[in-house]
Amino acid sequence: MQVDPSRYLDRSQLAELRKLSPLRGLGAIAWTWGWIAACFALYAAHPSALVVALVWPIMSGRHLALAILMHDGSHGAILRNKRANDFIGQWFTAYPTMTDMLLYRRVHFEHHRSTWTERDPDLGLAVALPVTGRSFLRKMIRDLTGQTAYKRHRALLKYAAGSAGAERVGFLGAVKNLVVNLRGFWMTNGLMLAGATLAGIPEAYLLVWWLPALTGFQVVLRIRSIAEHACVRDPGDPLLQTRTTLAPGWLRFLIAPHSVNYHLEHHLFMTVPHYNLKKAHRMLEAAGVLERAEVAPSYLHVLRKAVGKHAAVAA
Repeated sequence: MQVDPSRYLDRSQLAELRKLSPLRGLGAIAWTWGWIAACFALYAAHPSALVVALVWPIMSGRHLALAILMHDGSHGAILRNKRANDFIGQWFTAYPTMTDMLLYRRVHFEHHRSTWTERDPDLGLAVALPVTGRSFLRKMIRDLTGQTAYKRHRALLKYAAGSAGAERVGFLGAVKNLVVNLRGFWMTNGLMLAGATLAGIPEAYLLVWWLPALTGFQVVLRIRSIAEHACVRDPGDPLLQTRTTLAPGWLRFLIAPHSVNYHLEHHLFMTVPHYNLKKAHRMLEAAGVLERAEVAPSYLHVLRKAVGKHAAVAA
């Protein structure tokens, strides 16, 4: 559903919110990669299962942080210059995690145009809820054991091998497509593996980078999806079809980095960069707009609405 931002804030406020800061945009990417480097450095200094367990929740959240920054890039909210914006978004947020920002942009914009309609590509994430506690537990087990990630990456690989399927293009054709279509992934991940190998910790590429990506990241991604659109009061109302979820700083760092919890504000003003979403929330609050909007006091509050013994049974 297309939303008219001027219904909620005046032109001067919208202009203030939409103003891009290249320093803050690039700084957020540098901050995220700084934490990733720190996790690798900690493992290099103390290679142990204890360190892997310690960095696991941090790295799970950093994978989400990269996804959020890719999301900003897809909206052209990192740099004013589109070419530079797309280059930075692809190489520093998307390719390292085996995603493609340009492909994501096409799919994600349909989500904004068709929120809560049959054409919404994210509709399945919301309509499947609420669920029973047992159903939610099964989903968590699938996330933590890598089953969810396996399905996701299998689909990505099949798409990269050829949209008609690897069997249609032949084995050599599929290999060629994988090399070409995932060249950004091979290059960025090759550099990470080479760096870890030169540091004498090649196993860190799997334990510090990919283990959280295939397990913990799937959990925080699911929680994020639940908080954003599940169990809302009115899918037809722009103020009630998506949700902002309030949370303390430490929890935002782990499961809601880069202001992703202000999802209502993002849907109302989708070109606003992540670092201005909290300001947008305050402006809407001062204007009285949020008095009837979907704003949850905590992630626990949302999970209680989406999961419970009285919820409808779901797979």
